[in-house]
Amino acid sequence: MWSKLFLVAAVVLLSSLFFCEAYVSYDSRGISINGQKKILISGSIHYPRSTPEMWPDLIQKAKDGGVDVIQTYVFWNGHEPEPDNYYFEGRYDLVKFIKLVQQAGLYVHLRVGPYACAEWNFGAFPIWLKYVPGISFRTDNGPFKDAMQKFTTKIVSMMKAEKLYETQGGPIILSQIENEYGPIEWELGDPAKNYVQWAAKMAVDLGTGVPWIMCKQDDAPDPIINTCNGFYCDYFYPNKPYKPKIWTEAWTGWFTEFGGAVPYRPVEDMAFSVARFFQTGGSYINYYMYHGGTNFGRTAGGPFIATSYDYDAPIDEFGLLRQPKWGHLRDLHRAIKLCEPALLNGDHKVMTLGSSQEAHVYQTKSGACAAFLANYDEKSYATLSFWNGKHNLPPWSISILPDCKNIVYNTAMVGAQTAQMKMNTVSKDFSWNSYFEETAFHHGNLFSAVGLVEQINITRDNTDYLWYSTEVVIDSSEGFLKGGQWPVLTVLSAGHALHVFVNGELAGTAYGRLEEPRLTFSNGVNLKAGVNQIELLSIAVGLPNVGTHFETWNAGVLGPVSLNGLNEGKRDLTWQKWTYQIGLKGEFLSLHTVTGSSSVEWMEGSYVSRSQPLTWYKTTFNAPDGDEPLALDMNTMSKGQIWINGKSIGRYWNEYKASGNCGTCNYAGWFDEKKCLRNCGEASQRWYHVPRSWLYPAGNLLAVFEEWGGDPSGISLVKRQVASVCADIHEWQPTLVNWQLLSSGKVDKPLRPKAHLSCSAGQKISSIKFASFGTPEGSCQNYREGSCHAFHSYDVFQRYCVGQESCTVPITPEIFGGDPCPSVMKKLSVEAICS
Repeated sequence: MWSKLFLVAAVVLLSSLFFCEAYVSYDSRGISINGQKKILISGSIHYPRSTPEMWPDLIQKAKDGGVDVIQTYVFWNGHEPEPDNYYFEGRYDLVKFIKLVQQAGLYVHLRVGPYACAEWNFGAFPIWLKYVPGISFRTDNGPFKDAMQKFTTKIVSMMKAEKLYETQGGPIILSQIENEYGPIEWELGDPAKNYVQWAAKMAVDLGTGVPWIMCKQDDAPDPIINTCNGFYCDYFYPNKPYKPKIWTEAWTGWFTEFGGAVPYRPVEDMAFSVARFFQTGGSYINYYMYHGGTNFGRTAGGPFIATSYDYDAPIDEFGLLRQPKWGHLRDLHRAIKLCEPALLNGDHKVMTLGSSQEAHVYQTKSGACAAFLANYDEKSYATLSFWNGKHNLPPWSISILPDCKNIVYNTAMVGAQTAQMKMNTVSKDFSWNSYFEETAFHHGNLFSAVGLVEQINITRDNTDYLWYSTEVVIDSSEGFLKGGQWPVLTVLSAGHALHVFVNGELAGTAYGRLEEPRLTFSNGVNLKAGVNQIELLSIAVGLPNVGTHFETWNAGVLGPVSLNGLNEGKRDLTWQKWTYQIGLKGEFLSLHTVTGSSSVEWMEGSYVSRSQPLTWYKTTFNAPDGDEPLALDMNTMSKGQIWINGKSIGRYWNEYKASGNCGTCNYAGWFDEKKCLRNCGEASQRWYHVPRSWLYPAGNLLAVFEEWGGDPSGISLVKRQVASVCADIHEWQPTLVNWQLLSSGKVDKPLRPKAHLSCSAGQKISSIKFASFGTPEGSCQNYREGSCHAFHSYDVFQRYCVGQESCTVPITPEIFGGDPCPSVMKKLSVEAICS
């Protein structure tokens, strides 16, 4: 059946050539757009993780970095928060986002899913889907398939109506159905296999005119293309010889979780993995993420996923270039594109050049030739003899020769500048007001029941918070009242965090982690004779985004709950009468808004609470001058949520310190998400992005709800700026520009590279912190002179760079006053201060 379907799809794609003069097709060597086969570089930018005002700049920076395609998921729960109640405005204006990509001259890969994962709340499934009668997620289940088909059809119809598919003259060249389903299929068996067949046919039958893909799906049926996700995908090949080799998620870093150290991926290894993919026949790569952005509001999943989704991407969370990652990958893309004719049309030959070295050569009958020289040794340089030339390769690196003769790029030799960032305080010492959120119940979202209830069933994920309250009567004869140990209250919860109050006082806190969200609270509690109020504030920290049977997942206090150490021994509280309140009083009153905040009386001046749990804080501030990105420094706070002018910045949790091994990280060798870490012993996230488009010129309302007890006097508003820029370049380091000049005949001898330094717009280089041409040691911010040093190194950069926004300095001995050590291979290291 599928072979016939594949032929039909091929006819549809080809017929569009004659009627629309626009079509997308594929073969084993790559994707063809209107008959032109291309090497495609793609980057993920998720539209809800930034603001519409940021989109044009993000897209342009991606284009400037050599990106051809913008890839994004579609976020079902953002677009259909209630059944048949659709939302496509603001950050969820999908059509606007795609049209901006088109205006920039780029293509789009639309990952309809509609399951996204993406560390997004509930994997981007709307929570109401969990309560459709008879539903079982992501398997051969009628209610689920009906809902999935309805939403997928909605999105495809919208794209068609706006003429956004390439066959209509639009930018969408690829679509994705489902997402990373292979591991789920293996676990669920035959019903999952049936579901895969159904999903593929359903997608193809929608008639988009562009190919569909399934990632991490080895048995994707024709004409669906199966693709690879991972840190490395050179090993991957599609399930049919006529399908192209596509890498849908080349992970540029990893996500941050509250309580976890911050992962980062060295650009040398990122570039190595990409070059390795292309040298083995790859034709399409997508960086996940190219810009990660921010999990605004309560969109973070996990649970325990941080509000920042920076992902160590080439464009950082705030929309600024992450250097050298952006620049080094841009140079890689330029080198790959020079090899495009040979890669797409040439015969591929592999040559062994050593125990851990090889060459991949692509050569066409017309004479086009491109080569990749690879040194897989993790510790040692290698000198390779190739085509009558000798080439020295650093460890764990690949050199690219677009003419099979001259190296224009090596993955481990970074020519792009490194930028060190700083957070400059622009506003602090805010005038705070406070309001105490009482533990006693105050509003109408209230009910009672015998026994414990599951949290999400009650809140429907409209709030993170659910109060559980019960009474405990203590007889005056209890032994502990006469000086013994306090009774121990034990509470078992499905997660994710819990604050325990006894008679209105905080008795303790417990919380889980990403790998194990369940928790147990077990502490002695101070009870009095008579009636005692036990109040448990259960807190969700994002719903899980990956796994099987979403419909069965739960959160909250499921018990048992017990008191130990009474005269009777153990008292089970699980099946007592419990009273429940959905959400907080402050949420019910909308204290985070201008209107709502005026509905209560706030404490001012010396009466403002400090380090108290369950406290709302508010202040106002004016927008700082300039256009630099802004953030809130929340380092003195513990756990809660932040709003600006009624819009949610997201959750903060600075009290949950990062654990992990944050030792030195060598780029060489296989990378995984635990290899390179920062922030151990510190807050997983300290700074929280404040979009400038959310601000008024004056009178902006900042509201904070603190659960645990923090000090708002330490909160400050900061600007993110470049602190310094560095270059670290060898004197004969290959560059693309130099090769182009040589191959064009404009010069007849090898040229030396140049150091390029550039501060941000509005900044200038104010001083030179370090400069040395010779054998300098160390890295940016920690350079030091080696045994060989040209004494005029500083003078050159003082003359060329100080007072300039950017500068270029050729790396030649003459400019530094002569060769300081003639028989030694030299390099330049320089750090310039931006201000």
